[in-house]
Amino acid sequence: MRKKLLGLTVAAVAAFAGFAHAQEEKKVTIGVSIPAASHGWTAGVIYHAERVAKQLMESHPGLNVVVKTSPDPASQANAVQDLATQGIDALVILPTDPDPLVNAIKEIKGNGTFVALVDRAPSVNDGTVRDLYVAGNNFALGEVAGQYIKETTPEAEVVVIRGMPIPIDQERQNGFDKGIEGSGVKVLDRQYGNWNRDDAFKVMQDYLTKYQKIDVVWCQDDDMAVGVLQAIEQAGRTDIQYVVAGAGSKDMIKKVMDGDKMIPVDVLYPPAMVGTALEMAAAHFYGQVPVRGVYTIDATLVTKDNAKDFYFPDSPF
Repeated sequence: MRKKLLGLTVAAVAAFAGFAHAQEEKKVTIGVSIPAASHGWTAGVIYHAERVAKQLMESHPGLNVVVKTSPDPASQANAVQDLATQGIDALVILPTDPDPLVNAIKEIKGNGTFVALVDRAPSVNDGTVRDLYVAGNNFALGEVAGQYIKETTPEAEVVVIRGMPIPIDQERQNGFDKGIEGSGVKVLDRQYGNWNRDDAFKVMQDYLTKYQKIDVVWCQDDDMAVGVLQAIEQAGRTDIQYVVAGAGSKDMIKKVMDGDKMIPVDVLYPPAMVGTALEMAAAHFYGQVPVRGVYTIDATLVTKDNAKDFYFPDSPF
């Protein structure tokens, strides 16, 4: 459900709404530092950051949320320093690449600023770097996909399109392998598609040339699924039964809603998690509720029955 997806989206607002009037003169500035829209998922991050920022500022007249986007770690480090110079009480940051940004984040936290880290964790992800960590469950994203394939087509021959050679991709692969354990599912190949639709298109073309029979494609990312579907359509292949991707893009959710045979399900890894982190950061100041620690969002299996709860038609992703 959408309420569950956003974690404290409704619950936190309800918890501290009663304090809003009494504390409306309390001035709080939250800086949000996120990647530029290099692909669909990060475009969704920007959409949800701005959407939730607007909602929170309407609810809390004393709150100011400043959203900055950056294309690379160096630019993001500069953006974080700029936010610090402006004066912020909290930083919500989804790093382009976490380790190169650790020093900039630690400097902010060392000044007494509340830090909420989103999605991408540095090598050392503890209280020295952040107060709050909000992320999707990468292992579960792979495991849920694997379990669906295991239950739906237990003897399937599957090709896998990975993301990038970084830890969260390996977590997803480990989860997928766990999900298909005990079945007759056979993985024919695994190649990197870099979470990019064009790269995934090329990888899928290669698979279609190499393998005369493919039952299922797992590509772990909705952007890549677009390229996969294009390659299958262009090749005129009818042996492929379905594609399982993930993230929760509006286009893939709509396909699930409409009963598209090629996209029967999707696995949630929502860009809206940045909104969850932002709401929890606001709750730290206005809600008088504990928000420190780790908050993990479930990798929900999106089906035709529940897809409407995850559909954001105005989102760019």
